[in-house]
Amino acid sequence: MWLLLALLALAASRPLARAESHWCYEIQAKSALSPCSGPDQWGDYCQKDRQSPINIVTRKAKVDQNLGPFSFSGYDKKRKWEVKNSGHSVMVLLEDEATIAGGGLASQYQAKQLHLHWSKVMDAGSEHSLDGDRFAMEMHIVHEKEQGTSRNKKEDQDSEDEIAVLAFLVEAGSKNEGFQPLVEALSDVSRPKMTTKMKKNISLSDLLPEEEKLRRYFRYLGSLTTPDCEEKVVWTVFEETIQLQEEQILAFSEKLYYDNDNGQTLKMTDNIRPPQRLGQRQVFRSQAPGRLLSLPLPALLAPTLTCLIAGFLR
Repeated sequence: MWLLLALLALAASRPLARAESHWCYEIQAKSALSPCSGPDQWGDYCQKDRQSPINIVTRKAKVDQNLGPFSFSGYDKKRKWEVKNSGHSVMVLLEDEATIAGGGLASQYQAKQLHLHWSKVMDAGSEHSLDGDRFAMEMHIVHEKEQGTSRNKKEDQDSEDEIAVLAFLVEAGSKNEGFQPLVEALSDVSRPKMTTKMKKNISLSDLLPEEEKLRRYFRYLGSLTTPDCEEKVVWTVFEETIQLQEEQILAFSEKLYYDNDNGQTLKMTDNIRPPQRLGQRQVFRSQAPGRLLSLPLPALLAPTLTCLIAGFLR
């Protein structure tokens, strides 16, 4: 009888234990400040085959002639955007003020929010990587498909591209004045659920490279990089990087916390999901000229020089 009661008590306790545990990043799982499930334990869709992020091998990306320039609408509209600590990142709420079309997308998409991933290490903060190279940060502008804007009804009902994410890789460089209002807002959203407004009007375009430089990008179908990791995202990863001063990058790791002010003081950094297997998927690239192959300059010039010398010797 006592054994039966013990087994019933154990069974009843399991759902409670799972409820107390929430998803988190590896740095949180290792900290032991609170019970949470790191990336290798994420459930739902996170164990499926079409996951993000990935390492993009540029020489294997196939040129797609349909991947032309984007049309950005409302990206130049200046506002004092609302900023929020989501508990996993810092988020800027975009209030449906901007849309994208073109870029090989089958529909028009409405901007919902942008957020970032980062590290204190300048080559370890991006989720996506190019030829194995990672960057200091990665910014995601998240868009949702506008119903009724697809080229046909079948595409409008296709869930694999319900969300379009524009991903921008960030590296250390010169000071970025366009980002400064966001950097200055970090101190006001240090803890989860805190919100504030930027003190200066900026536009989405202020955060991005020149539009002409956004013609070079990679495209693949994947997932959200946080639970429940639904596989409904069409990803665009731009080749042109954003530059921020190292001090601006480090501000994200220094001023934000994963935890509420209850004695736990884990700073928010390394909020990145490890790379996932590409599997049978194909990565495409836009038709605009992109990076040279990963070869040293002498190797690239050698064939040309050989032909020139042969011509002179005739």
